[in-house]
Amino acid sequence: MKNRTRPKSQSKESNPAKNPKTMKNKTKQKLQAGEATLGAFIGMGCPEIAEIMAYVGFDWLVIDAEHGPLDLRTCLHHLQAMNGSDATPIVRVAWNDPVLIKRVLDMGAQGVLIPMVNDRQSAELAVKACKYPPQGVRGIGPMRPSHYYLEMNDYLKTANDEIMVIIQIEHIEAVNDIDEIFKVEGIDCYFIGPQDLAASMGLITQVTHPKVLQAIDRVLEASKKAGIAAGLYAISLDEVESYIQQGYQMIAIGNDAGILATGARDLLRRFRK
Repeated sequence: MKNRTRPKSQSKESNPAKNPKTMKNKTKQKLQAGEATLGAFIGMGCPEIAEIMAYVGFDWLVIDAEHGPLDLRTCLHHLQAMNGSDATPIVRVAWNDPVLIKRVLDMGAQGVLIPMVNDRQSAELAVKACKYPPQGVRGIGPMRPSHYYLEMNDYLKTANDEIMVIIQIEHIEAVNDIDEIFKVEGIDCYFIGPQDLAASMGLITQVTHPKVLQAIDRVLEASKKAGIAAGLYAISLDEVESYIQQGYQMIAIGNDAGILATGARDLLRRFRK
């Protein structure tokens, strides 16, 4: 009978808690290298959906706790379902609240998407909520991402560098103050919310209105000058390549409910003329 005991060196390398690669944020590395990434949103409460989408090959997935029924326990289950995949887990919190941000980070989110950041003060609050002192005010208690405190020091040393701070620009007030917002140190990426932006301009549902597109372009140009990665929810899947050419690096190409509904509808159409 063969001896199945692994050599000590191999055992050490295979332990995820000791493997430094587990502390790296793959999506953040890609953004810093100037690469474009594709992701999707998860708003349904079934962890198996998060698991399926994580293994499909998305670069990142946003667990959406702003809209829909997801509570913190459900977010935790989604994060656990993504274990072992290459998809970076991001949580969109319900509001720019340090308590909400702290809790999803302590559950293992590698990025936080923060809604309605409309001015410099809000941007500063968002960054500080995601960072440990001295850069921020995040309290220390990262139970899950520190492998239940087994690798506490390693996590605390790397968290400020690896956590992605993503702010949503989704109001005309933010567009008007965008240069000041982008002066805040620690913002990794912004994400355009075209529907809310259009609504704030009195153009609800008109996401392709010239004034809305002009505002979106203004933010993109400001981000290039500031060295902040640009992201958006694809207004049209036919334009994804164009978005990449324009300089967008985080592009959402759908959400779980929409993908399921569209797939089921198209499947039925094959048999029902």
